[in-house]
Amino acid sequence: MKAALLFCTALMAGAALAATAPQVPDRPQDYGWSMSVQVPAGAGLVQLPLPREVYLHARSASLADVRLFDADGKRLAYAIGVPAAPSATRRSSIPARIFPVTGASGNGVPGIDIRTADDGRLLSVSTRAGTAAATATLQALILDLGKQAEGSRIAALRFTPPARADNYSAQVLLEVSDDLKQWDAIGTTTLNWLSNAYTQTLANDGIAFAPRAFRYARLSWQAGEPLAFAAITAQAVSETEVAAPRAAIVLQGSPGKQEHEWRYATPIAIPADSIALQFTQSNVVLPVTLGVYRQNSEPPRHRLHLRQPARPAQGAYFDPLLSTTFYRIGLDGKERMSGELAMPVTQTALWVMQTSPEHPLSAANAPALRLGWTPATVVLLASGKPPYRLAFGRNDAAAVAQPLSQVAPGFQAEELRALKTASAGPLQTNAGAAPAPAASDGAPWRLAALWAALLLGVAVLGFFVWRLLTQIKQEQADSGRPRN
Repeated sequence: MKAALLFCTALMAGAALAATAPQVPDRPQDYGWSMSVQVPAGAGLVQLPLPREVYLHARSASLADVRLFDADGKRLAYAIGVPAAPSATRRSSIPARIFPVTGASGNGVPGIDIRTADDGRLLSVSTRAGTAAATATLQALILDLGKQAEGSRIAALRFTPPARADNYSAQVLLEVSDDLKQWDAIGTTTLNWLSNAYTQTLANDGIAFAPRAFRYARLSWQAGEPLAFAAITAQAVSETEVAAPRAAIVLQGSPGKQEHEWRYATPIAIPADSIALQFTQSNVVLPVTLGVYRQNSEPPRHRLHLRQPARPAQGAYFDPLLSTTFYRIGLDGKERMSGELAMPVTQTALWVMQTSPEHPLSAANAPALRLGWTPATVVLLASGKPPYRLAFGRNDAAAVAQPLSQVAPGFQAEELRALKTASAGPLQTNAGAAPAPAASDGAPWRLAALWAALLLGVAVLGFFVWRLLTQIKQEQADSGRPRN
């Protein structure tokens, strides 16, 4: 009984020790750097592109040490991710050139002759011989919208009625074509408007459809009286992809441990996806291999057109990620320089450049390394008491970012892109920030304490089992001896 009691006591003490381990505090003053965040008035949900300073001072490759606090130090909910490529929609109006088509009443669209210029511009539309001019009435309209800009599409037609057109109503069919031969019907609509002695009120003066590219249109009447409109205007839309905001950093190198090797200390949070060299002198061509040092236990990474490197049995090894030639050459008063090279996203604390013996470098002419990346965007729930602060720069911080579906439930991608944008103030140093402990967070310490308690309990139990077995053997030996 004493053994069982001691064993349970040891287990309970270990569990209590792990459960009551002090929680790691999470306060604004515990982070090395911070920036004020200004949120537009009345916006409950906003987006904030992460400033460049966050990537330069964050201590985690996954930005686990990024926090948002309100004025009372309460942590705010946020989601973080790479923004989708935005697009800009441009709308314009194109006046149509109108060509009436006449024919005998009730015969529908008659046979017509169409003349065009070499550039496709419509010159004339005439009814073929056989239709008496006296009996000809309006049957259809052919429209020339002109040559469209690349990427432009037509999304609607708007009709301006002639002067003094009262109480008009008609159903029209719209057909489109690129060659005036093949016509594609894309929709019908009812045009109507009312006018009175005071003002004119339009009820429906247009036809809208899925945006598509075409040059010519044909309008015919399915019901109602044909009408020569005063003007017809096409509504054109074009979307162009807007380049996402980029950030960059230029790093100065220092000689490495190996010959013909240069090292560039890099902030670990930077998700570099482009790389380049910047030379201080002109007329230089430099073949290089760029990569990182890895431990043998790390998995190999994707590399550009390079074979898998030989890996040692243990220790660190150089992992080449790309091999290319950078240059800066002067020609006729101008310079031609190599640009940035795109690459898979790479995060490392140390970039390494290796050159060949045929291209030695000195500290004076060693090139700088330029890294580029696309900053992530934070979607912030603006709760709590403003003003808000963005804090970062702590080694032991655990990730607290939430899934986007929990921060902005039910929001579509278009709605998220349209969110108002918050802005960050100047970078501030928190001189009172506590030194960061070596552990990444409190959970590993508590887990280690729990395992220690369990192992201690097992050891105590094993000891008492051994003692019990020893006593049993002793008692059996004593019982087998002859008594005097």
